[in-house]
Amino acid sequence: MNLYPINAGNFKLDGGAMFGVVPKSLWQRTNPADANNMIDLTARCLLIEEGNRLILIDNGMGNKQSDKFYGYYHPWGDYSLSSSLKSYGFHEDDITDVFMTHLHFDHCGGSIKRNKDNTGFEPAFKNANFWSNKDHWKWATQPNRREKASFLKENIMPMEESGQLKFTDIPELDTLENSKLGFDIFFANGHTDKQMIPLIKYKGKTIAFMADLLPTVGHLPLPFVMGYDTRPLLTLNEKEIFLNRAADNNYYLFLEHDAHNEIITVKHTEKGVRLKNTYTTEDIFK
Repeated sequence: MNLYPINAGNFKLDGGAMFGVVPKSLWQRTNPADANNMIDLTARCLLIEEGNRLILIDNGMGNKQSDKFYGYYHPWGDYSLSSSLKSYGFHEDDITDVFMTHLHFDHCGGSIKRNKDNTGFEPAFKNANFWSNKDHWKWATQPNRREKASFLKENIMPMEESGQLKFTDIPELDTLENSKLGFDIFFANGHTDKQMIPLIKYKGKTIAFMADLLPTVGHLPLPFVMGYDTRPLLTLNEKEIFLNRAADNNYYLFLEHDAHNEIITVKHTEKGVRLKNTYTTEDIFK
């Protein structure tokens, strides 16, 4: 197995929204804001090469939206999904599976592109299966008013229309589900219904792709929950369960949205689970 970090682009979001009820005087210690209260974020995806499969976990915002849309998210840097894949010798057509932790636009927007004559949309990965789960798919295609702006039809419906959509299983109990892609999944419902957190076994280590369960290092304290989460008290509980497991089992936490910290480990302290070590992806994937 080979693992590759894929940077699908950098952006900014309001720090207050990213940390909910936590005062700025606390969250700015780890996530300093600019003059407009915006903090640096990224869409760090993960490519798994194993046998004849190339599995891409999440894929950023994509490039099909309007300039006005992207203007809300202040893109910065030169990274893109295509250029990052190319840097490792891959192309979108090589991808066999696209696994989406959830269907918010900043995690699945790269799945779909505009067609050649700009009259509609089509899969950006023409040879790939797109993986979600039935409960989250229903949640995204029949969205509540609070999340509706994050579930864009043009990002989601072409997957089903193409016939490339697949569903992984959902466990009946609070256990890790072994997916059809060969890695375990932890299901979390606080941010959005049935978000999937992959746990990949790699060279004796467990790599946990944290998605929006732990967006940045700054979110390690349990009460530091995003304002975007639909059920923040549930997030609190899910974070506690997962971070305790991570500390007990020395998981390597792959941070999707932290622009400046790629992979971390955590430890138990008197204040709860806190940062142990920080690593680059090169440190772990070499």
